[in-house]
Amino acid sequence: MKKNRLGNSDLYVSALGLGCMSLGTDEKHAQEIIYAALEEGINYFDTADLYDVGANEEIVGKALKDVRDQVIIATKVGNRWNKNHSGWSWDPSKKYIKEAVKESLKRLQTDYIDLYQLHGGTIEDNIEDTIEAFEELKSEGIIRYYGISSIRPNVIREYIEKSSIISIMMQYSLLDRRPEEIFPFIKEHSVSVVTRGPLAKGLLSEKWTSKLSEKGYLEYSHQELHDLLSSIQNKLVSENRSMTELALQFNLANDTVASIIAGASSVKQVRINAQATRSDSLNEDERKILLTLTKENIYKEHR
Repeated sequence: MKKNRLGNSDLYVSALGLGCMSLGTDEKHAQEIIYAALEEGINYFDTADLYDVGANEEIVGKALKDVRDQVIIATKVGNRWNKNHSGWSWDPSKKYIKEAVKESLKRLQTDYIDLYQLHGGTIEDNIEDTIEAFEELKSEGIIRYYGISSIRPNVIREYIEKSSIISIMMQYSLLDRRPEEIFPFIKEHSVSVVTRGPLAKGLLSEKWTSKLSEKGYLEYSHQELHDLLSSIQNKLVSENRSMTELALQFNLANDTVASIIAGASSVKQVRINAQATRSDSLNEDERKILLTLTKENIYKEHR
């Protein structure tokens, strides 16, 4: 599988990464999915200390322990579980980040993290304090690089201008094109985008008819979604081109995007997503049709 450089770092990540949040807590089942991902050429695994109260990091760390030097492990920090694990609070402080990373290292069974990401962020945070934490961890060799997971343009601009982040994880798909407005700024500063939600909760997969909700999706009503997805199906889906391929290749057609993080709850899903990622890139006609059919929506908050 093709690998792309993440920002200006020396990390080269597979065009498809495995989003580990949906692995579940059945260790054997989760390991089968992770091993299938490795077989498909995926070297990029994304988790977070929030997922399953740390159990997700434990499962990922155990499964990847024997191939640690061949993979890139990304995890996240900032959401602090309360004592009885009934909920969490936001804590991007330097003190908490430097405490939390030690626990992540233990759970992941590693002495370094390739990519440590802030799991959110607001413009009201003490951003300088957060950056200081990441920079110190980097200089200490505990993390190789850091990034943020955010869809807030005002927060993204602050980190790009004030820190040495190499990546931003953003929700991006044919049904959520909001990130496109800030892509040029991100690219200009040699930072990469890692996308999540590329299949829009299954609406951009072969099972889209069963995923339609009366609530619609973002700015799309139920009827708009039905009409849009039917049009894509009729105009572009064929024996040689699936809906999943169109969705994933749409993300990869933007050169600001280094990798797509897609979750998988089965080995079959991993195989389908990997095959779609290795399929032919969108041609100009396909891309134009998709851009014409979908909304060029923008962020209305956090500007």
